[in-house]
Amino acid sequence: MLIKDIGEQGLLRILQKFCPAEIVGDDCAVMATNPNKSLAITTDMLVDGVHFSDRTTGPYYAGWRAVAANLSDLAAMGATPLAVTVALAVAPDTALEWVEEFYRGMTACLQEYHTPIVGGDVVRSPVVTVAITAFGQVEFDRTIRRSNARSNWAIVATGVHGASRAGLELLLNPEFGQNLTEVDRASLILAHQRPKPRLDVLPVVWEILGSQGAMEPPLSPPLTKGGKQDFNSPGAMEPPLSPPLSKGGKQDFNSPLLSKGGPGGVNSPPLSKGGPGGVNSPPLSKGGPGGVQSPIAIAGMDSSDGLADTIIQICRASGVGAKVDRTQIPIPDIFSEIVSPEKALDWAFYGGEDFELVLFLPMANAELLVEKIGNGAQIVGITTDSTDIWLTDSSGIYPDSRLKLDRGFQHF
Repeated sequence: MLIKDIGEQGLLRILQKFCPAEIVGDDCAVMATNPNKSLAITTDMLVDGVHFSDRTTGPYYAGWRAVAANLSDLAAMGATPLAVTVALAVAPDTALEWVEEFYRGMTACLQEYHTPIVGGDVVRSPVVTVAITAFGQVEFDRTIRRSNARSNWAIVATGVHGASRAGLELLLNPEFGQNLTEVDRASLILAHQRPKPRLDVLPVVWEILGSQGAMEPPLSPPLTKGGKQDFNSPGAMEPPLSPPLSKGGKQDFNSPLLSKGGPGGVNSPPLSKGGPGGVNSPPLSKGGPGGVQSPIAIAGMDSSDGLADTIIQICRASGVGAKVDRTQIPIPDIFSEIVSPEKALDWAFYGGEDFELVLFLPMANAELLVEKIGNGAQIVGITTDSTDIWLTDSSGIYPDSRLKLDRGFQHF
């Protein structure tokens, strides 16, 4: 059956089945938010032939990847996801089954984080295009910003890089990697098709920074003493679940990722009066060239555009430089059997879509974070007073070179 066979209203009725009935159906979705938290908002647009294709992903995995990108952005800011909206543009002769599979893929990913689809839009277009907006909440004093790094901080990658690019290569060129086992081949392909947003890292970060995470000197007034947040208050929200999946197996809704708040509760900073609108927000201090600083000793973003891009973006926003050691870049062990060391490093730096977090923080905290996360987490470098960003080699084989953005995917 094609979209034109059921029309716009018929399509909307089908898509509403993927949304909580108590939220959708009006002109807007209305959701409760916690007054002691900031609202984090991120939008990603995906176009058929640019971001996905049936040759490499198919509708189910295209849907999964689409929302994973948004959830990864929320994780990079320290935010917990609340909901997403989906704007879908399709041609009239698009198969209804394609659209349903796309929504099943989105729902499969979102259900792991109790995040519902709460609305969106559908329009006609000659090219399939999807725009997804994700909403999350973040503690005022736990917002992770790119502009917060300082010199002599460690640079942490939360997992291996290059796996997604290798998976894409296997999908585009099936003859590649003939010496891989089926298990290794499947693992790399899944790294591309089903990336995992690293929301699981946040509780570990807050545990480490809880007792020793404040910046010195303080960038905001001292926090008042407060107890745990009351997550049972009317302002707190437990987002409804999306409908059960028709494929992919049972989700683990008891995952620690779904727990409320951080370890031991959260202390909120005193609120200050805002402008004429009366908005309450914590005082902010100026940070690097990119904007404001957070009162916690951490900076970061996700590595969806590649490890090199991420490190450079954070350094630029914070006004610091870096020395990145090529021998410390976390690369899948299997790479030694399928690509040269140079190609492996290129995929790690410029392949993109690994959806790991790259975090800058004081060395002692970084070492503890890597120890607790494991699974490929690695300190890859250190920040410097200079604004130069160097790729170094502690083994002494390669000369130092500047880390640049002259490779990797760019839209324009």
